[in-house]
Amino acid sequence: MPYKWLFPAIVLFCAIGVYSTNNNSFDIWMVALFGLIGYGFIKLGCEPAPLLLGLILGPMMEEYLRRALLISRGDWSVFVTRPLSASLLVVAAILLFVVLMPSVKKKREEAFVED
Repeated sequence: MPYKWLFPAIVLFCAIGVYSTNNNSFDIWMVALFGLIGYGFIKLGCEPAPLLLGLILGPMMEEYLRRALLISRGDWSVFVTRPLSASLLVVAAILLFVVLMPSVKKKREEAFVED
């Protein structure tokens, strides 16, 4: 099926589904607004998958962080004293370092270029 037919059908079914949940036309306007925001992100070159993962997983991560702090009675050291959580934090820091290193190296090379 050609994309020029598929995309409007998907948008139509999304609008029908959103309207049918609350019978509110404001929800359709919200779908249109977020569609425009998504289009803007695509034009800016932003990847939609990390944004979507952040929007979906963010509230769950916040809830479990709050739960862990309640269990530990507000003690943040529980995240570094337990072996599993400490190792996951170290792995996350290493992955963040690995991802950011090429961009830092590129900026550094651009800064030290002699004209």
